[in-house]
Amino acid sequence: MAVLWTENLSVGVEIIDNEHKKLFEMADQLFDAGKKGKAKDFISPLLDFLEDYTKKHFKDEEKYMQSIRYPEYENQKKLHTDFITELLKLKKDYEESGGNIVLIINANQMVLQWLLKHISNEDKKIGAYARSLQA
Repeated sequence: MAVLWTENLSVGVEIIDNEHKKLFEMADQLFDAGKKGKAKDFISPLLDFLEDYTKKHFKDEEKYMQSIRYPEYENQKKLHTDFITELLKLKKDYEESGGNIVLIINANQMVLQWLLKHISNEDKKIGAYARSLQA
């Protein structure tokens, strides 16, 4: 099931929101490739891109959190590290399986669920904290 970025996922920090949109776009491309039976051709480059882009996004987000002295920075950093670990495990499992369709489905679910949960439960707090500094 494709999940698209919507305004209710907005953190209210432009750089973070723009990067989240790109992550959702890539997850949607993975889902679409799976529907069209092309996921085997697409998932390896997607997972490589997702790993690189996620690391960039986390670095940008962490830099922003440090710039505003976000009090939950260490917790966020740990969540980011945990996600990268899961993503690397998924990549390894995929490579070892030779492109198992179940892994493709799990990759899509993991990324979408993590994005939805993390943005809704954690990243929105960054925006709220940033707004409280302007009040």
